Amino acid sequence: MKLSTKGRYALRLMLDLAAQGQDRPVVLRDVARRQEISEKYLEQLVLPLIRAGLLKSVRGAAGGYLLTRPPAEYTAGEILRAQEGSLSVVECVDSGCPREDRCATQRLWRRVSRAVDDVVDSTTLQDLLDQQTET
Repeated sequence: MKLSTKGRYALRLMLDLAAQGQDRPVVLRDVARRQEISEKYLEQLVLPLIRAGLLKSVRGAAGGYLLTRPPAEYTAGEILRAQEGSLSVVECVDSGCPREDRCATQRLWRRVSRAVDDVVDSTTLQDLLDQQTET
């Protein structure tokens, strides 16, 4: 499995917003500067995050983006899935396979996919924020 820049940058965006606190909206221009990511690219990432209920947009002169919940209530998995969809390592794990009952490799891919899910679903945005402040 290889995550696209969408998933990786969405996680960085959410981490940046978490680091700025939840008391005022953050503009993408500032996130772009801090994260060294194009503002135009970040604009493409926010819509799926808003649709998933992970971000909210505030309009106006003091507008920007805010997390909808405290960082400890987000998992890396839900952020990544909002951008990437499934995190399975191969398509047949999600879509089923006509050889499923006799395919040893599919069982392996299912185990690998579960291991990935376990890691990203047990890692919160707060965990990442804490790790970031340790360095």
